[in-house]
Amino acid sequence: QVQLVESGGGLVQAGGSLTLSCAASGSISSINYMGWFRQAPGNQRELVARITSGGSTNYLYSVKGRFTISRDNGKNTVYLQMSSLKPEDTAVYYCYADPGRSWGQGTQVTVSS
Repeated sequence: QVQLVESGGGLVQAGGSLTLSCAASGSISSINYMGWFRQAPGNQRELVARITSGGSTNYLYSVKGRFTISRDNGKNTVYLQMSSLKPEDTAVYYCYADPGRSWGQGTQVTVSS
C-alpha cells in the first residue's frame, strides 16, 4: 500500500499562487502515475494533472499554462505549482497514486475574487 500526505493548501486572492506537495510512503516502488484531482462542492472529482515516473505530464485543459506538476523521485514527492489562480479553482485537491489508486486526505484551496 501507498500512503500519501498532502500539504500546501490555503486561501489566496485571484491571480495569486500556491504550491501543493504530496509525499508518498509505503510501497513506493510500485508507483507509476502520481497526480492531483480536485472536487468543488456539487461537482464531480476531476483530474487536474498527472505525471509518470518518467516525467510525462497531462493537464486539465482549463489549467494548462497556469499549473505545473513536477515530481522528485528521490523524495517520493509530487508538486503542483498553481499560478494565476481563479475563483473557479476553489476546491479540495486530492493527491493520488497509481496503480492501486491510493488517495491523500485532501487539502482545501480557496481563491477569493
